[in-house]
Amino acid sequence: MSLSAQHQTVLLREAVDALEIKPAGTYVDGTFGRGGHSRAILERLGPDGRLLALDRDLEAVLPAREIQDRRLLVMHQRFGELSAALRRAGIDVAEGVDGVLLDIGVSSPQLDQGERGFSFRYDAPLDMRMDTTQGETAAQWLQRASVQEITEVIRNYGEERFAVQIAKKVVAVRGERPLATTGELAALVREAVRTREPGKDAATRTFQALRIHINQELEQLTLVLPQAMTVLKPGGRLVVISFHSLEDRIVKRFMRDGAAPDQLLSTKLPLRAADLPQPQLRLVGKPLKANEEEVAANPRARSAVMRVAEKLVRKAA
Repeated sequence: MSLSAQHQTVLLREAVDALEIKPAGTYVDGTFGRGGHSRAILERLGPDGRLLALDRDLEAVLPAREIQDRRLLVMHQRFGELSAALRRAGIDVAEGVDGVLLDIGVSSPQLDQGERGFSFRYDAPLDMRMDTTQGETAAQWLQRASVQEITEVIRNYGEERFAVQIAKKVVAVRGERPLATTGELAALVREAVRTREPGKDAATRTFQALRIHINQELEQLTLVLPQAMTVLKPGGRLVVISFHSLEDRIVKRFMRDGAAPDQLLSTKLPLRAADLPQPQLRLVGKPLKANEEEVAANPRARSAVMRVAEKLVRKAA
């Protein structure tokens, strides 16, 4: 089975349309995944165009060799290291790029590979790392973290009401034996969670929270957004697809603040509107969600939200 058959790229056409591809432009796909967005971008690039694709998951990067295209460079790197990746690729950061696309979160192949430890549908080693070449596994972190640390992660990243109960149970159980598999953790959580939402497994929020924490997903997003702003050329587009309210909140706030004059200065100093620092971004359209047809074909698309912003041309003084 081909890579594209294994993974349905969410908001594929909409995201690539939003980039407004210039045939000779330079673009960044910060989350290559299984290459859906990258392939679509390459279809619209001319012979002088260029695409840099990043992914922290080697299992996504290595198969990218299937794409034989001199315009494409794929790197094993976190998107939070965007500026460094551009320099490694020989792209002048000062000159900038024409567009940056970020499709945030875990991919379907990662969830479907039981041995990765992302899902409680399979009883597998409790890993959860997107980059299996470095960092702690979820099992290692749970073995050493305090009740307070575990509580904060599950509460903050999973919005789980029973975070304290789950954390206490983890610490109690690990005193007898290490929590080594996804099945063991899921069973423990189900015992600790007294009520659950209809149709939703009690372990869902905890697994989500641990994945976000182990991979520093929100920190990486917070790092990449200002870098994207810096490296974009005037008129360049930033397109972000998020699947979780915490991610979308960060993106929404960043774009909103970038599109607004400095309100703090305007209230503290007697400045004319023309003298205020000008917005750096222009919001493009409204937040976009997958349509009913796409959600029916790919239920994961239900939670996707796409936001788009364009870097403004600075006016001469």
